[in-house]
Amino acid sequence: MRDWDDAYANSAHIPGSDKMPALWAERAAAYRAGLKDFLRADIAYGATERQRLDLILPDGDSKGLVVFVHGGYWMRFDKSTWTDLAEGARHHGWTVALPSYTLAPSVRISDITAEITAAISKAASLVAGPIRLAGHSAGGHLVTRMLCDDSRLEPAVANRIAGTLSISGLHDLRPLLKTKMNDTLRMTMEEATLESAALHLPRGPSPLTAWVGGNERPEFIRQSDLMANVWTGFDVPTRLVVDPGLNHFTVIDALKDPSSPITARLIGLD
Repeated sequence: MRDWDDAYANSAHIPGSDKMPALWAERAAAYRAGLKDFLRADIAYGATERQRLDLILPDGDSKGLVVFVHGGYWMRFDKSTWTDLAEGARHHGWTVALPSYTLAPSVRISDITAEITAAISKAASLVAGPIRLAGHSAGGHLVTRMLCDDSRLEPAVANRIAGTLSISGLHDLRPLLKTKMNDTLRMTMEEATLESAALHLPRGPSPLTAWVGGNERPEFIRQSDLMANVWTGFDVPTRLVVDPGLNHFTVIDALKDPSSPITARLIGLD
């Protein structure tokens, strides 16, 4: 029988991963310190403490809105750990929103999906122009859910989504029912099915890219291939990119680089 805990155990297979969260937080804090007037922090999109988002503003006029949703298996981290990932898009004139969300076990995954819907709607009310979504790991799940046939995004917002980038995303949650982390997530088969973007029809033809590191756990490569493959059959412009040599944590680093291929894909330059 397959060891599903090991299939999703990224940290166990990446040397030095225990030191990475502190390094990410340090880099993000240094980046925020240099933003000065280009940071609008802790904008409320709901009533609770974690229903807050940051806006990172470009130097000149905004070309549109990028929303980046962080990962952590819906159980860890917040927006403050990832601020520096905004730089690639910000350099090209995009406003970048980074939302936090309430973590399991305080809420269920379906509740988090609803929170991200509210966060995107709030950011969209503050920033004009096209919207581009990106998310990493659990964040990849959350942004692809915005494209599904049951998405609660208002049409005026959903119709602005020009592209979505799911980085190492989780698109079929049913295997997670077999992991120890589900003791915290508390998913049932019904919720895992409902929350699996790969099991939904797409809401429309908005383009989707599944981007994954070539050195990631095989399960994450399978999840990305699955999403791109299934929705291609519904005439959604999809692309699978396996980024060679990168693992689950290094795959997002190049979002900081204005000249990187992943940044170009995010903002529609390629």
